[in-house]
Amino acid sequence: MALTPAVLALTPSPVAARVAEALGAALHGRAGRVPEAEVAFDDTLEHVRTLFAAGVPVVGVCAAGILIRAVAPLLSDKRAEPPVVAVAEDGSAVVPLLGGHRGANALARRIAEALGVTAAVTTAGDAALGIALDEPPEGWRLAEPEKAGAVMARLLAGEGAQVRGEAAERAGWLAGLPEGEGVRIACTAGPALGADLRFAPQVAALGVGAARGCPPEELALLVQGVLKEAGIAPEALAAIGTLDLKADEGAVVELARGFGVPLRLFAAAELEAEAPRLANPSEVVFAEVGCHGVSEGAALALAGTEGRLAVTKRKTRNATCALAVAPTPITRLAGRPRGKLSVVGIGPGQAAWRTPEVSRLVTEAEELVGYGLYIDLLGPLAAGKPRADFPLGGEEDRCRHALERAGEGRNVALVCSGDAGIYAMAALVFELLDRRENGVSDAARRVEVEVSPGISALQAAAARAGAPLGHDFCAVSLSDLLTPREDILRRLRAAAEGDFVMALYNPVSRTRRTLLNDAREILLRHRPAETPVLLASNLGRPEERLTYRRLADLKVDEVDMLTVVLIGSSQSRIVERGEGPRLYTPRGYAKKMVTA
Repeated sequence: MALTPAVLALTPSPVAARVAEALGAALHGRAGRVPEAEVAFDDTLEHVRTLFAAGVPVVGVCAAGILIRAVAPLLSDKRAEPPVVAVAEDGSAVVPLLGGHRGANALARRIAEALGVTAAVTTAGDAALGIALDEPPEGWRLAEPEKAGAVMARLLAGEGAQVRGEAAERAGWLAGLPEGEGVRIACTAGPALGADLRFAPQVAALGVGAARGCPPEELALLVQGVLKEAGIAPEALAAIGTLDLKADEGAVVELARGFGVPLRLFAAAELEAEAPRLANPSEVVFAEVGCHGVSEGAALALAGTEGRLAVTKRKTRNATCALAVAPTPITRLAGRPRGKLSVVGIGPGQAAWRTPEVSRLVTEAEELVGYGLYIDLLGPLAAGKPRADFPLGGEEDRCRHALERAGEGRNVALVCSGDAGIYAMAALVFELLDRRENGVSDAARRVEVEVSPGISALQAAAARAGAPLGHDFCAVSLSDLLTPREDILRRLRAAAEGDFVMALYNPVSRTRRTLLNDAREILLRHRPAETPVLLASNLGRPEERLTYRRLADLKVDEVDMLTVVLIGSSQSRIVERGEGPRLYTPRGYAKKMVTA
């Protein structure tokens, strides 16, 4: 369980405070009721759903039914859902409700120990045998986890187990299994034919090097050969290491992703520290990158001071690989991770309109960067995270800061409103990566960049209105800070002539008041004065306001910086409904039905 849990209390609770302290977690409390809370919330069910959807383990010091009602609409895949644990308000009971084998049982036991009670673990294997076969301890990996259920069923039915393999003596968590000849469990770093279940101690570390543009299949075949030569199963790998200059080498990144293990990066000086232990030091490599060996050095650095080379450097035309083995499972990884920048669109602001992927990326991030208001809109997901707030107008500074922090090996989320790729920061991030001058550092250029979409302002406005984007549409920003005024007017004229439904972003500011009037006059030359216009402000927030106008009546003073303006085409219509007016643009189905 990688993420720190959130501990929730609905009333002042010494029990909740004790649980939060024991877990090193933040205490979340109902606003106005729990003064000691580090994070306050108004709506309990919404707060729990927000955390759960983002993958945050939830510990509720409250009635179990509250937690169940909160997460019930979100339940879909037990293999992906985070732990949920209920704690009685008097501390007398601790019950893992969801995610027993994804950390909830272990979490419940930690809480119960802190409170001096017994956890009410209900999963069959844990309750009967005190073990979860699909949740081995840190440093071990289960091969073919889909077999664990059937094996546990056999054990519960009365069959005994024989635990074999060179690592069996170190598998103390299996000691409580009933002995017998029925179930064969292997504890080995190598292959184990005929075993019903196999656990691998993660004692092996791969070091790799690759020429720029190395074909991924070439490196993969080399690694497969090294593992076979060493008699090491893939599940015994703890990590893959390489020189930090290779952080963005496609073959190396794909290799780590394929094995499902961390990629760790080392500076040349860190690898040079391993030079006395290298089997094949190279002056040529030293002259090129500053260390006498990449693959052997990285493997040894990961395996630690007690590690040894099991396979010395093997090479192909474009790749090198070495394998080191440690005497015990590798649980603390040397080196640093490849940095990651997630450019996320959080939508207009409310949690219900934020995608689960965005919530997950924000939760996983170590740091948040963005305009302060947008970070605030994340609510509990931003609580306790280091953040760098930048003002409006500081767009390049915030993107540069986010990339450089990621370049140091951090996981950073750059927070944007709406969609990250629509008038937001994603384009600027890639522009900085693309610039040869006044861009970012080489380390920042090597980070992983992931862009996650969000509901844009035009989508949110259209949904509130009805279906104004039912036919061809376009978006134009009226900000001339980055785009010459004449370019904006040229695009407005082209869109007006094309009879597009139009979304106007950045329609006005305190000092920029004329382009919206210009847009209205241009559009009136090509479509009727009665053309419907929607002014949508603060979408998805308590201050949300929708105002309909005729195009001829559109006035600048009704619009502010938080407003998106939707202007219909000549075909757009308003239909009156019981819930209010609805704006739509027909696609032409009526004509199709007539001709049919």
